[in-house]
Amino acid sequence: MDDIGEALSTNHTPNASSSSPAQGPLLVTSVLGATLTLMCLLGATGNIYILAVSSTPLWKAGSLHLYIVNLALADLLYLSTIPFVVSTYFTRDWLFGETGCRVLLSLDLLAAHGSVFTLTAMSAERYRAVVRPFRARRSPKRYRALVAAGIWLASFLLTLPMMVMIRLRKSPTTSKRICFPTWKPEAFKAYLTVLFSTSVLAPGFALACLYGRLARAYWTSEARVRSTKRRLKHRVACLTFGIVVAYWACFLPFWAWQLAKLYSQDALRSLSDDAHAYVNFSVTCLTYSNSCINPFLYTLLSKNYRDYARQKRQPSTGTGMSSGAGGDCAVPGGGREASGGGAVLEKGKLGRGN
Repeated sequence: MDDIGEALSTNHTPNASSSSPAQGPLLVTSVLGATLTLMCLLGATGNIYILAVSSTPLWKAGSLHLYIVNLALADLLYLSTIPFVVSTYFTRDWLFGETGCRVLLSLDLLAAHGSVFTLTAMSAERYRAVVRPFRARRSPKRYRALVAAGIWLASFLLTLPMMVMIRLRKSPTTSKRICFPTWKPEAFKAYLTVLFSTSVLAPGFALACLYGRLARAYWTSEARVRSTKRRLKHRVACLTFGIVVAYWACFLPFWAWQLAKLYSQDALRSLSDDAHAYVNFSVTCLTYSNSCINPFLYTLLSKNYRDYARQKRQPSTGTGMSSGAGGDCAVPGGGREASGGGAVLEKGKLGRGN
């Protein structure tokens, strides 16, 4: 059961298994603590900046704005667990009680699902704005608010079983306090598999399909769009896709390691204790690094979106997708930006967040 108990989040739990980071060399633990602390400071500063800028008139409400705020909030939630993680690594004990177990072990799952669901919704709206521009233009702002609320509700419901079933116990071998799931190993294994499917597998498949179709739509419209607009439009699409790829690159190794410990325990027994600790350290830092690099990607996305918005205000000499509904459909998120023409696009200059 120790391996199963450890499987969900080596980020947070100082389990009694031999791969616990707390049992690694002090130097390695110190390096990890310093790295995570730096990530927390950089990531929190970047995402708070994104939220602060989003409150200015330059970031008027729109679909892209709403998604950026959602992503930045998810990043801050995820980063907020770092101080507790660092404390646990250095004290080699869980100091935050059973409530801390339930809240902190669930918070990273909530934030991760909130991020990937928001990315999926943002990509779906982009696709909808391209292939069905007139319908996308009629989407009210209230619809997007409901989508955002639905994203967080679904994320909470997926996290709720962990919040309910986790308990604080003392390790039978070290007398340390650990956060431990109370359900049977088979049930816990099934739950983690569901979480992997909902946070990586299913969104990954949906996003691959959406961006594949978007690429085809952009390719078929290329001859009808002015070159400057086409470059800006494709740049926005590439940056949005880059944020998706960054999420996969940072979270897929973490989940691969967790599932390997669930389904290939015998194969992993050949790894030394230090090897377990180093892998745990690596995947932990990798997941948190996503929340650090995202603000930079959001800033780049917002800049290119503003450039595209300014370009859209200029008189168009082309036809087809270079003007009217077809041209607006290239705006990330469609919706409000697509419905108001150039004036609304200028009013809705945005930036981007997680």
